[in-house]
Amino acid sequence: MTAVPMRCVVDTNVATTANGANPGAPPTCVAASAKALQAVMTKGHVFVDHGGGSSKIVGEYRRNLCARGQPGPGDAFLRWLLTHEWSDQRVTRVAITPKTSDPEDYDELPAPRGGTVYDRSDRKFLAVAAAHAERPPILQSFDSKWWGWRGALEDIGVVVHFLCPEAIEAKFNEKMT
Repeated sequence: MTAVPMRCVVDTNVATTANGANPGAPPTCVAASAKALQAVMTKGHVFVDHGGGSSKIVGEYRRNLCARGQPGPGDAFLRWLLTHEWSDQRVTRVAITPKTSDPEDYDELPAPRGGTVYDRSDRKFLAVAAAHAERPPILQSFDSKWWGWRGALEDIGVVVHFLCPEAIEAKFNEKMT
């Protein structure tokens, strides 16, 4: 596996997998997710949305993780993020614009090529990566749909850093056959 990018968007799946809350994730994927979060908390920088007030990404973290920072590594990540979320040195808030026709779709996220449909709940992560000039990669653990989106995302310049590529590819192939 390549080194974890230190400036990135973190999908909620990484934190829940690190907490052991993703059924079917192999122990190596749980460990890789925890290690990635630790690296980001130690030396990294995270990108979240800024939609005129509250962040939808931080809101999703809060619904799936424990803000007290325990008991798992994903919970520790949420606590770290909440501690640093208003510090430009560790967190960048990226403005994204919900479409008037669909508040879970964003002007900054180009339409995918034919046949690809992004999950509504994942679009905010994709829009943040697509909207920022730096095009930060998105960390992903064990949500196999993202494996199938790779080509469409490459077309729009969004890079996904898979923490468990072998496991997610096997899960994707299992679902598609």
